Amino acid sequence: MRLLLAAAASLALVAPMHAGAHPMSAERDDTQGDTQDGAAELSFERVFASPSLDGSSPRKAKLSPDGRFLTLLRNREDDRDRYDLWAYDRESEEWAMLVDSEKLGSGRELSEDEKMQRERARVGNLKGIIDYQWTSDGAGILVPLDGDLYLADLNGEASRLTDTEESELNPALSETGKYVSFVRERQLWVGEVGAAANPVTPKEGDTIRWGEAEFVAQEEMSRLTGYWWSPNDSRIAVQRTDESPVGIVTRAAIGATGTKVFDQRYPVAGSDNAIVELFVMNPDGSDRVQVDLGSDRDIYVARVDWAPDGSALYVQRQNRAQTVMDMLRVDPATGESAAVFTENAARENYWINLSDNYKFLKGSDPRLLWWSEVDGFGHLYLRGIPEGETVQLTSGEWVVSALVGVDQDRNIAYFTANRDDPLEQHVYSVSLTGGPITRLTERGYTHSATMDKDGQTLLVTRSGHNQPPQTYIADAKGDRLAWVEENALGPDHPYSDFLSDHRPARFGTIKAADGTTDLFWKMVTPEMEQGKQYPVFFYHYGGPGPQIVTKGWDGALQQAVVDAGYIWFELDNRGSANRGVDFEQPLYRAMGGVEVADQKAGAEYLKSLDFVDPAKIAIYGWSYGGYMTLKQMQADPGLYAAGISGAPVTKWELYDTHYTERFMGDPREVPEAYEKASAIPDATRISDPLLLIHGMADDNVVFENSSELIATLQEGNVPFEMMLYPGYTHRVAGENISPHMWNTIFAFLQRHGVTPPE
Repeated sequence: MRLLLAAAASLALVAPMHAGAHPMSAERDDTQGDTQDGAAELSFERVFASPSLDGSSPRKAKLSPDGRFLTLLRNREDDRDRYDLWAYDRESEEWAMLVDSEKLGSGRELSEDEKMQRERARVGNLKGIIDYQWTSDGAGILVPLDGDLYLADLNGEASRLTDTEESELNPALSETGKYVSFVRERQLWVGEVGAAANPVTPKEGDTIRWGEAEFVAQEEMSRLTGYWWSPNDSRIAVQRTDESPVGIVTRAAIGATGTKVFDQRYPVAGSDNAIVELFVMNPDGSDRVQVDLGSDRDIYVARVDWAPDGSALYVQRQNRAQTVMDMLRVDPATGESAAVFTENAARENYWINLSDNYKFLKGSDPRLLWWSEVDGFGHLYLRGIPEGETVQLTSGEWVVSALVGVDQDRNIAYFTANRDDPLEQHVYSVSLTGGPITRLTERGYTHSATMDKDGQTLLVTRSGHNQPPQTYIADAKGDRLAWVEENALGPDHPYSDFLSDHRPARFGTIKAADGTTDLFWKMVTPEMEQGKQYPVFFYHYGGPGPQIVTKGWDGALQQAVVDAGYIWFELDNRGSANRGVDFEQPLYRAMGGVEVADQKAGAEYLKSLDFVDPAKIAIYGWSYGGYMTLKQMQADPGLYAAGISGAPVTKWELYDTHYTERFMGDPREVPEAYEKASAIPDATRISDPLLLIHGMADDNVVFENSSELIATLQEGNVPFEMMLYPGYTHRVAGENISPHMWNTIFAFLQRHGVTPPE
C-alpha cells in the first residue's frame, strides 16, 4: 500500500520510518566516536519544536529554464512546517526570498478537497508554499498559496490570479507557458496567463469529477493529477471520473469541539472502483474525443504521457489484478488506441510494481527508457516504440530505485540504485548503448537526486546516520559545484547542543525465519555499563514497499529514545523493498505471515545478546506497523514485553482496492486469505500490555479498523490501553501533539516495567 507504505514514510515526521531458532549474526560496526558528558537533554518536546534539529530542509529545488536561478522552498527557523520560496542567483552567488508566504497569503482555510489531496501527497502538515512552477520563458513563477494562485516575478513582486472561497486544485502552467489551468468545483478551468479562466469541462453533479485523479490513484499509484498538457499546448488529455459505483463510508471526523460527518467514496477491497475515462480536447474544451481504453472498464489508468513531439498520447493500462500492464498509443485527434507492448508480472503469484522510472526519448526513431522487474530485479531497458530491439542497460542482484535524468545529446542515463551497498543509494550513469556503470557519489551516504530537463546538472541530496541531509549542485560527472544547503554540524546548527551525546548506529544481518535469507538490521545503543541489561524499543513497519534499514539520517527522535536509556532496533523482513522480486514475493496472499516470523527472528536475536534485557523488548509500529504489532502479539504471547499499535489495519476488507488486492487478491475470490490475515479473529490471544493509538478523523485507515478491535477486546475481557486523537487523520503529528503521543508511549512502557536499568 502506498497508503500504508507512504503512510509509514510520512510518519518519518513523527517516527523515523523507518526482526528462527537462534541464527548467527554477521555484524558490521559503523561506530564512530565516543559520547561525552554535558550535552543538553534531548526531550520529545525539543525533537518536534522549531528550529528543526535536522537543520534546514529545502524542498522542490528547481533550475530556471535558462539555468541561472536555483529556486527552492525553505522552511523557517521559528516554524519548521512553514515554507517560503527562495532563489539563488548563480551569477551573483546570492540568495533572496522571492515570496514570503505569511505576507502574501490570505490565511484562508483550505477546502476539504485540498486538505484531502494534501493528505494523499503526504504534505498535510506543511504550511505556506508547498509547490510552484516556472514559466517557460523564466520570467515568472506560478505560486499556489492558501487555495489561490499568484504569479511572482524575480523581483519578488506577485500578482494575484485567483481570489475565490473554493480552492484551485492541481494548478499548472501549460508546456509553453501560455495557459494556466486548475480544477475548481470538479471542473477543469483554463485561461491565458493574466486573463480570466473559464471551465472547459461540463458540470455533471456530485459524483463526476473532471481533471482529478481518483482516490486510489492519489493514494496508491502516486498519480496526483488528472490532466496533461501536450508539448505545444494544442491539446489537453483530461480524466473524467464517475464515482457513483464506489461505496460510501460514513466517516465521523470526531474533533475536540464537535463531530463532522463525511460521506466518503472509499473503494474497499472487493468492491467497485470509480469508472475512469480519458478525453482529449482543445484548450477551450472544443473538439473533445474519448480515448479508447478497451472494453473492460474495470481497469486502472496508471500513467499518462505525451510523446515528446505531441504526436501521440501514451497510456499505461493496468488490469484490476495488477498482473498485466499494456502501454497504449493513442491518436490524440481520434482517441483510437493500440497496445504497443505488454508488461506481465515477473513471477507467477506476484504483481506489477508501478514506477515513474521511464522516459520517452526525442527523435525520429521513437524509443522508451523503461524500468522493469522482468529479470527479478528492477532494472533499466531501452526499447523501441512500437517495435524494435530491447537492450538491458543495467543488471545484477541490485535495484534501480529512480531514473534521475537523461542527456540525449551524449546518450547517457542517470539513476539511483543500491548497487554498491544494499543500505546506501548512489547516483550512477550508464550509456544508452550499454556498457560500464559509473558511480557519481561518495560512499558512506545515501543519496537522492534530480536533474534539469537536458540532463546537464545534478541536484543531489545526501545524508548519513551521523549527518543530516545536505544538498548540492553537481556537474554531469558528479563533481560538486556548489552547496545548496551544506547543513554542517557546526556550533550554529540546531543539533549542536546534542551532538556530543549522539550515538552511532551498528548494522548487521541475521537469517530470516526460512534459515537462508539474510535480513538487515540497525541498532543504536545508549552508553552502556558493563554487566547491565537494557530494554529495547523495537521499531517495525513490515509491509510491502518501504525499506526501513538504511545508512541515511533518521532524525533526532531515535536519539531521544536512546538518550532515555533504550536500545533502538529495526529490521527489514521479507516483503520490504529494494531486495528484488523473490524477497518481496512471500507476502502474496499471505500478509501477516512471513513478516511476523522474520520479526520474531529479530526478537530472538536480541534475546541472545548479553546487554539486552530479554524480558524488556517492546514493539512499536504505525499503519502497517500497527497491524504488525497486533499480529506479532497474537502469534507469540509472552515474547514481547509490550506493544504499541498505531492506526492499524485490522481487517483488510476495510482497506482500498488497489493496494490490498495487489498483494492479497480479491476477497470475493480468496476469502480464506483475508480471514487468515485479519487481526480480529485472534485478537483475544493478546495477553501482553497493548497500547492502541488512532486519529479519530483518519480517512486512510478508517477508524472502524480500531473500533472493531476495541469491541472484540472488550467483549473478550482483554485489558488494553488506548489513546485517541480527536480531529487527527492518519498523520497524528504537530509541535505539541507529537511529544504528547511519545510521552504517552513511554509512560505506558514505564507503567509496565519496560524501563532502563538503575
